[in-house]
Amino acid sequence: MRLCKQIVKMADAMQPQLVERRRDIHRHPEPGWTEFRTASLVADELTRLGYTVKTGEAAIKKSAMMGVPDETILKAAQKRAVDQGADKTWVEKMSGGLTGIIGTMNFSNDGPVVALRFDMDSNDVSETQNEQHRPYREGFCSINPNAMHACGHDGHTTVGLAVAGILSSLKDELKGTIKLIFQPAEEGVRGARAMVENGDVDDVNYMLGAHFGFKMRKTGSIACNVKGFLATSKYDAYFTGVPAHAGAAPETGKNALLAAACATLNLHAISRHSEGVSRINVGTLEAGSGRNIIGDKALIKLETRGGSSNINKYMETEAQRILKAAAQMYDVKIQIEKVGGAAGANNTPELAKYIHSQAEELGIFNNIVDDCDFGASEDFSYFMERVQENGGQAAYVMVGADLAAGHHDSHFDFDEKALGYSVKALTCTAASLLIGDNK
Repeated sequence: MRLCKQIVKMADAMQPQLVERRRDIHRHPEPGWTEFRTASLVADELTRLGYTVKTGEAAIKKSAMMGVPDETILKAAQKRAVDQGADKTWVEKMSGGLTGIIGTMNFSNDGPVVALRFDMDSNDVSETQNEQHRPYREGFCSINPNAMHACGHDGHTTVGLAVAGILSSLKDELKGTIKLIFQPAEEGVRGARAMVENGDVDDVNYMLGAHFGFKMRKTGSIACNVKGFLATSKYDAYFTGVPAHAGAAPETGKNALLAAACATLNLHAISRHSEGVSRINVGTLEAGSGRNIIGDKALIKLETRGGSSNINKYMETEAQRILKAAAQMYDVKIQIEKVGGAAGANNTPELAKYIHSQAEELGIFNNIVDDCDFGASEDFSYFMERVQENGGQAAYVMVGADLAAGHHDSHFDFDEKALGYSVKALTCTAASLLIGDNK
């Protein structure tokens, strides 16, 4: 506990720097796979602190990336990042959207491997600009069009770098190895799988993740046992038919619009699963070329969800069967592209209990919640699933924060005091695990 008291003092002293860094990142938001400036900042800081830093294909399995923007968007984002102060050398190493960062520090060979994950990407949201919105009023509103940190990832990245700094300063007192994983493209659940499939957590004994707010909307609260991560898969289905004059020669056309409409109705008719939550949603249907033209093209954007990875697999299989059957019925071509996904997961009970005990001993939280049902999807679950499959323990915590508006809202903002709470909880937990104080 002496070490945790020292960490609390260090975190309190860092509060002005935490706010400054969070606001800088908030001002320069970057959506998934384009986090070149943010990742460059992270790589610079981790290097300065003495971590071994991996990025590019050393940190990301390229073939496992999902929902990557086209090359034109990536190149423009790289140029913008450099124009906004990113280190050009780091940015070049991340070409192609390979923006994941892993910072590793080995303290000794006789301790556990502890990993923490922090997401870096922003949302595709235009931030509100009025005097009631603090980021606008105080000058740290987004300067990048249609991009906003509306989910707190600017805070997550800030916390990650603070954790890195404190653990580095305590290196003579720690054992084992720390891995700090800065993940791109959490929004749309696209980025974690590419880091997991690269083998980055295969040797991890304890894995931690965290999020501001969401189910915990009061600063000074924390949920230590987050349950009910829904497995999910995101798909784009492209239907291609044959255009024809709707009046003069309709029989020569092949109607992709009707195929997509048929698929949409039948997707929502998939039988629900008896073993747990199962969901499906067609969020977007775009089709046709004109009023007097047989609809020759269509696009469906859909998602499946399940209370477990197996239930979600059932939903995926049924969805793909229906999509292909609808295309066959209308004699059109179909291309199905997976653009995102997350596993189903739950916290390891022993690690959740340990985090709870750490939160109690810190004495800084006014509300410590045991069980918290997540009821949504987050691709940290891929890390959890892999670590747990390999015999390790994984847990995700919710750190409370007063919110100006809900997540993904253009008015979103959070109480910056929550930065310090998160730094203290995560650093103390990680340090205690590293010194073996969990027996």
